[in-house]
Amino acid sequence: MAKDYYQILGVSQNASSEEIKKAYYKLAHKYHPDKGGDEKKFKEINEAYQILSDKEKRVQYDRFGRVFEGAGAEPGFDFQWAWGRPDVDFEFDFGDLGDMVDEMFGFATPKKRKNLRRGKDLEIEIELSLEEVLKGREKEINLEKYITCSRCQGVGAEPGTKVVECFSCRGTGEVQQIKKTLFGSFTRWATCPECGGEGYRPEKFCNVCKGEGRIKGEEKIRIWIPTGVDTNQLIKVEGRGDAGKRGGKPGDLYIRIFVKTHPIFERKGDDLYLKVPISFSRAALGDEIEIPTLDGKRILLKIPAGIESGKIIRISEKGIPHFSGYGRGNLYLELILKTPKKLTKKQKEILEKLKEEGI
Repeated sequence: MAKDYYQILGVSQNASSEEIKKAYYKLAHKYHPDKGGDEKKFKEINEAYQILSDKEKRVQYDRFGRVFEGAGAEPGFDFQWAWGRPDVDFEFDFGDLGDMVDEMFGFATPKKRKNLRRGKDLEIEIELSLEEVLKGREKEINLEKYITCSRCQGVGAEPGTKVVECFSCRGTGEVQQIKKTLFGSFTRWATCPECGGEGYRPEKFCNVCKGEGRIKGEEKIRIWIPTGVDTNQLIKVEGRGDAGKRGGKPGDLYIRIFVKTHPIFERKGDDLYLKVPISFSRAALGDEIEIPTLDGKRILLKIPAGIESGKIIRISEKGIPHFSGYGRGNLYLELILKTPKKLTKKQKEILEKLKEEGI
């Protein structure tokens, strides 16, 4: 009776090549004779993998239930021997399983330590009026954060004492741990519990910061807000975040901008929009009116005779300055015809005459 290679590897007939590799990898370790496994079962697993991992052999097997021309598993095929062979494909990419392989075969090495001393990045919010966006300005803020300990100057050691190499990890920040499993004993690397992964520790901890090299405090910071900023824009100030641990590099400060809504101007990008109410007589006859601008100055606008309500007039370079510092947006004026709700007797008489004239 033909062997069911899919059943041997515990995969479906529609399994991908990656799923087949993963199943083989798992079973080969489980039944390897050197690990106390079943040698017969191990050879059967190897045979199944050799067939299903080869595209041509798998097609023959799926179609005929067997492989022709001696296409079965190679005699004497052994997992350990095949591992180092250039003609056998073992391109495993199973994420965390790679670490397991290293541990099982004794290839585990200390990983590169992260910068555990760097301070944390901070983010604050600053609210600005629309007028404040017109010009770059300096703001002073009081920021609660980790600051450098003044007693030990950020070293973490009591004055007069030293910072020494960690005795447990010899400065690497990691120690070896031997873990016993069903497959045997394996070595893995873990963060050193004595120094917290830093590799060094104070000979005697600072009495104020308790070895941290920093304490909770308040710092007065002067920051520059560029012209043209907008809501939700982030401004980065390097090195003004939390102080680093034991002299480590400080984090960065991020300032998130919120621009308040203006009572008459509407901002769209760097352009400003303003609704300008005008009377019927001005719209019909034309006139000159004063228009407010965001910087407080007033400009004279000439309204052409016969203009319709809703007409938009553009005034160049009267919007928000661009964040780049070059040029600025435009001011768009929407003329809205204002209909009076209360009229005097004389106004009514005039309008009646205009009505008679077809106006």
